[in-house]
Formats: sequence, structure tokens, C-alpha cells
Amino acid sequence: MYKNFLKPASDIFFAALALIILLPIFIAVLVLLTIANSGSPFFIQTRPGKNGNYFNIIKFKTMNDKTDENGELYPDNIRLTTIGKIVRKTSLDELPQLLNVIKGDMSFVGPRPLLPEYLPLYSKEQARRHEVKPGITGWAQVNGRNAISWQEKFKLDVWYVDHQSFILDLKIFFKTVKKVFISEGISAEGQATTTRFKGN
Repeated sequence: MYKNFLKPASDIFFAALALIILLPIFIAVLVLLTIANSGSPFFIQTRPGKNGNYFNIIKFKTMNDKTDENGELYPDNIRLTTIGKIVRKTSLDELPQLLNVIKGDMSFVGPRPLLPEYLPLYSKEQARRHEVKPGITGWAQVNGRNAISWQEKFKLDVWYVDHQSFILDLKIFFKTVKKVFISEGISAEGQATTTRFKGN
């Protein structure tokens, strides 16, 4: 009952409530990133959700689009703006995903939605992470986030799929709040964000 009815309903209710409460912060970050990114405050990208169905994820854009002399984008650590670093450190870049939750594309808690090109690279077991809606935060995020290997993340994602419950979601939520405050696991070692998954 929780997975099929209570969780989806509570997701939409609390996402709408959070968006209303956090609206002043949302607007402030929107204005600052519009200035820092020369008019592009949002990062919108296609991601696979539940059952591999595609949706457009919405995040605040923390990196600019500066390119080198060959027209190639600079590395992430160079394109990450000053305000973008602050937004990422406080996880405010995830705030627009409340809209994805309200639309029903995502949940508050679930495996993070990753890039479409990763789909054919998953093992059969790893692909099970798509049996549930992706989340703003998840079991892998509170157990290492970007500081652990892809294989560890996927094991944690699948474990969540098999053990999701109201108590577990509540535990993940409060652990997420704690990790946001201490800014733990935001980046992989030596990276501004995280390394790309290249298969097993």
C-alpha cells in the first residue's frame, strides 16, 4: 500500500508544500544563476525513469558553457561558477526537481536518474534500479554519494528497490539533511562532479 498509494500521494503533497516554502530561495538562486550563466539558470536533460521511460530532469545550472579554441567544452572544474559551487555544496541545484516530483516523474527517495547512454552498460541486476521511480535523494546518496564507485552505488540502488518502506525513506530523508549540512560526498576524489560510468 505504501509503495503504490501512500508514497506517490505524499510525494506530490510534500513537493508542492516544499516548493511554496522554499520559493524565496528558489527565486534568489534563479536570479543569481541567470546572471552567472548569462541567462541560462536551468539545466534540463533527458533521463530514464521508472521502467526506463524517459523524462526531462530539471536542475539549477551550476556550470557555464565556455569552450576552448576548438569549440570543446572546458572540463567541469573550470566551468563550475563561483555561485554554482555554493549551489552544489548546499545541494540547492536539486531544488527544481520538486517540479519533477509534482509531475510524477520522480519521487523524493529512489535511485538517482542517470544518463540514457548508461542503459546498455548495466548488468541485468544493475538495471533493476529502474523498477522504481528515481529520486531526488536515495540510499546510495546517503552512503557515499559521488565518493563511492559506480558498482557500489548500483548495489545500494538495487538494495533499496528490494527494501523500500516508509521507515527506510524517513531514515534516508534525515540522513540526507545531515549530509547536506556537512557537504559530504558531493564530488568524486579529484573531480568537480563525478566520473562517467563506462560499464562493468
